[in-house]
Amino acid sequence: MTNYGKTKKSLSQHSLAPSKKFGQNFLVHRHTAEAIVRAGCVDPEDIIVEVGVGLAALTIPLAAAARHVYGIEIDSGIIRFHQEEKDLPANVSLLHQDILKADLPALAALCGGKLKIIANLPYSISNPFIFKLIDHYAFVDRATIMLQKEVADRLTAKPGNKDYGIPSVLLQSCATIEKLMTLGPAEFHPRPKIDSVVIRIVFKQHRDTDDFPGQYRLFQRIVRSAFSQRRKTILNTLSGAGVFSPEIAYDKAAIKELTEQTIKAAGFSPELRPEVLSVNDFVTLAKEFGRRIEACSSNEPGGVRAILF
Repeated sequence: MTNYGKTKKSLSQHSLAPSKKFGQNFLVHRHTAEAIVRAGCVDPEDIIVEVGVGLAALTIPLAAAARHVYGIEIDSGIIRFHQEEKDLPANVSLLHQDILKADLPALAALCGGKLKIIANLPYSISNPFIFKLIDHYAFVDRATIMLQKEVADRLTAKPGNKDYGIPSVLLQSCATIEKLMTLGPAEFHPRPKIDSVVIRIVFKQHRDTDDFPGQYRLFQRIVRSAFSQRRKTILNTLSGAGVFSPEIAYDKAAIKELTEQTIKAAGFSPELRPEVLSVNDFVTLAKEFGRRIEACSSNEPGGVRAILF
């Protein structure tokens, strides 16, 4: 019987079926699972967090390579399946959780250090999971993740590429990302209609924005605003971003004038579109906006007009 047939039989014997609700596509080939584990650079002393245990295609080779595996699984039917089968190695602990609601700092404490994650992600949670990792980057060492090709393309995109956008900039500001392998539909049950890509994300010790503390939210706001209308110039999108509060700039003309000055002071043309700006360019912009906001906030009576020049 093929691996594909064994997967279908195992599900049938336990009256289980791949859940559309949870976006389940089970990995069926052992050699592919072993290749993913190797790509994850798993060390014998590593404690690994696996997201989406499924039928343990990845879990078992992970357990053979690592000291311990914490398997996060949302599907109670899958949890019950493994409890009945007793098929998991002794160094695997199942955690019945939704990873999007999981407390990553607490999970890191359980693992005794920064998280090392390997995941076959349901396509439906790829983006929210990536943003969760970005928000908690200080608690994550690395993540080897299987996701849909279009998301992998966005995460690894560079300036000037049509896929370059918010996820590209925010993730690349705190991590390096590498595509490792492409998997076709035949690697899964049920077979998806698109290709999947395995990527490795290695998180930096410090965000690119960490040398101006407290400004990461401003950096995020600028990135999200700049890409909110890709065809508009950064002057137009950032003027309407609400970066300068009403106490700083009290009308649209003043806001636009101050925004234009800030962009120019950072060394950029206000007529640029966001897709041509690198991660470092966005960091530079955020720093200059932060400096201007501080200057405006501490300015003498007369408001924004006093610092326009």
